[in-house]
Amino acid sequence: MAAEITITLPDGSTKNFPAGVTPAEIAASIGKRLARDALAARIWTDGADGEWIDLDRPIERDAKVVIVVPGSDEGREVLRHSTAHVLAQAVTDLFPGAKYAIGPAIADGFYYDFELPGGAHFTEDDLQRIEARMRQIVDADEPFVRGEVARDEGLRIFADQPFKREIIEAVDTSEVGAGTVISVYRNPRGNGADFVDLCRGPHVPSTKRLGAFKLQKVAGAYWRGDEHRPQLQRIYGTAWESPAALAEHLHRLEEAARRDHRRLGVELDLFSFPEEIGSGLAVFHPKGGLVRKLMEDYSRRRHEEAGYSFVNSPHISKAQLFEISGHLQWFAESMFPPMQLEEESGEPTTYYLKPMNCPFHILVYQSRLRSYRELPLRLFEFGTVYRYEKSGVVHGLTRVRGMTQDDAHIFCTREQMTDELHSLLVFVLDLLADYGLSDFYLELSTRPEGKAAGSPEEWHEATEALRSVALAMDLELVLDEGGGAFYGPKISVQALDAIGRTWQVSTIQLDFQLPRLFDLHYVGPDNTRHRPVRIHRALFGSIERFFAILLEHYAGAFPTWLAPVQVTVLPVAQAHEVYAATVRDRLESEGFRVELVDAQDPLGSRIRRAKLEKVPYVLVVGGQDVDGTVGVNRRGSEQPERGVPLDDFVAELTTEVARPAR
Repeated sequence: MAAEITITLPDGSTKNFPAGVTPAEIAASIGKRLARDALAARIWTDGADGEWIDLDRPIERDAKVVIVVPGSDEGREVLRHSTAHVLAQAVTDLFPGAKYAIGPAIADGFYYDFELPGGAHFTEDDLQRIEARMRQIVDADEPFVRGEVARDEGLRIFADQPFKREIIEAVDTSEVGAGTVISVYRNPRGNGADFVDLCRGPHVPSTKRLGAFKLQKVAGAYWRGDEHRPQLQRIYGTAWESPAALAEHLHRLEEAARRDHRRLGVELDLFSFPEEIGSGLAVFHPKGGLVRKLMEDYSRRRHEEAGYSFVNSPHISKAQLFEISGHLQWFAESMFPPMQLEEESGEPTTYYLKPMNCPFHILVYQSRLRSYRELPLRLFEFGTVYRYEKSGVVHGLTRVRGMTQDDAHIFCTREQMTDELHSLLVFVLDLLADYGLSDFYLELSTRPEGKAAGSPEEWHEATEALRSVALAMDLELVLDEGGGAFYGPKISVQALDAIGRTWQVSTIQLDFQLPRLFDLHYVGPDNTRHRPVRIHRALFGSIERFFAILLEHYAGAFPTWLAPVQVTVLPVAQAHEVYAATVRDRLESEGFRVELVDAQDPLGSRIRRAKLEKVPYVLVVGGQDVDGTVGVNRRGSEQPERGVPLDDFVAELTTEVARPAR
C-alpha cells in the first residue's frame, strides 16, 4: 500500500492522499467545478518557494497546494505562457525553417521572438494567418506533454534551433528547469511531426483549454536585449480567460490610445520632441509650459507651507562629487559620458551632467556645522537631471533623457526619523489628491543584492522603519524584493488613473549611507557630533512624467485650475465683439485665463474647435446678452445654459478654481 502524504489547502485544511497524487486528482477530490477549471498548480514543500507544476505531475511529499484557475493572476500567466507556446508552433508550421527563441508571459499578454529564413519579416497579413493557424491547433486539442532530458539530448533535439541551444548551454534554470536536466514540452500529433519547445512550464493540460487571445503587433528585439546580437522579430499578443475579459482589455487599450499623451501633446499644442535636439529631450510649448508652471507653483506653495527651504544647484559637476556619493560606482551606466574640461592650471578635469540632485543638497547641508536645533532640515528643488536612457526605452514624457525632478531631502536625527517619514507620506498622498489622484497602494523596495552600500543590519533597520510607516497608512503594501536604490530602501506610491492603470509616482527613500560617505554631522544637545539620517523624497518623480500621467488621466481635459485656457469667449457675430471683449476683460481682471476668438469663422466651427481644445468653459455672447449675461457651454455637457448673469458665472468659476481637483 502506497505511503500517505498530507496536502494542505489554501484555507489551511488538510487532506491525506497516497504518495504520487496529482494536482488534477486533488482538484477532483474538492469538487467537480474546480476539477473542470484547473489549469496547473503551485506547491510548497519543506519551506521552499512555491514551485509551478502541471496538473498530471505526481506529488511525493507533504506539501501545500494551490490549484491555479482561470481569472486569477496565476491562471492568466499560465494561459499566456501556453498561448505563446502555441504561437511558436503556428509560426514554425507556416514558416518552415523559422528559428524560435523565447516566449514568456508578460503583463496582460505574451510575446515570442523569431528569426525567419533569409531575413524575411512578418507582415500584418501574416499575423492573421498565424492567428488562424493557432485556432486550428486549439481546436485539435493537442496535449502539452512534459518531458525531462539530459543536456546532450536537449542539444540534439534542438540541433537546428541556435537560440534554444544557447539557452541549454547556459543552463538558465529560469527558462528550462533546475540542474543539468532539461525540461521540454511536446505537442504530439497524429502525423508524428510533434512540436517541441524548451520550457520549465507549467502549461495547461491541452490546447483546448486556452482562453481568448489576439495577436497584436510585430516589433524588433535584440536577442538577449543586446544590441550587438541578432535582431529578432517579436510578435506580441494578449490572452485572457474568456472572450468578455479579452474584449474588456481591448477596450482599455483603445481608451489608452485615445489618452496617449504623445498624441494629445501634439493635438493640444503642449510639447514636442524636435529631432534637432535629440531623442528623449522635450520642448514645452506656451500652453504646455503654462500647465507645467501651474503644477510647479502649486507644489511650491504647499512646500512653503510645510516648512521646506528652496535651494538650487548646477547641471554639471566634477566627477569627484559622484565618486564620493557612489553614483559612479553604482549608477554609471545611467549617466551621460564624461566631459574633459581644461582648468586654469592647464590640467584636464572630468565633469558629468548630474544624474541626481542628491549630492548637491548634501553639499548645502555640509556648508557649515549644523545644530540639532536646525533639524529636521527640509531642502527642496525643482532640479534638472540627465539620464542616459537607451533609445529603445525612451518613451514620450514618461521616459526621457532630460527631466526636472521635484526633489526634497530631509536631514533629521534618528529619533525624528519615524515621525518625519509619517508626515512625509501624509503630505505626499494629500498633495497627489490635490492633482486628482486618489486611488493608491504602496510598494516597499528592499536591498538590491550585489548593488548596495552599507551593512545588512543598516538595511534591515531602514527597511523596517519604512515598513512600519507604510502599514500605518491603511493602504495595501506590496513587497518589491531587491528594488531599492544602492543607498537605501524606498516606499513607492503607486497611483491608479481614470482607466485603472497603475503609475509609480512619489518615492520616499531612507538613506543611512550618503551621510556616512560624506561624513555628515550635527552637534547634539550633549555638545558632541552625531550622524544625521537623510530622507530622499520626489513627489512627482519628474515634472515631465507627472505631466504625462495627468494628461492621460484627464484625457487632456485638465481640471479648470490647471487648464491653460479656462474660458473661451465667442461672439455670435462681429456686432457682438465689443461686448465679448468686455466679458474677456472682466474675467481677466478676476485672474482667469481667457481667450477671445472673433467672429470671422462660423460660430459652430468655433465652438467645435474650443471643445477639441478641451477648454472647460465656452461662453457664447449675442445680442440678448449685452445687458450683462452669457451663454455657458460647460465641458462635457451637451446642453448650453443661456442667459447666465456674468456676475454669477464669475462667482461660480472663482469657487471652482479656489480648490484643487478633488
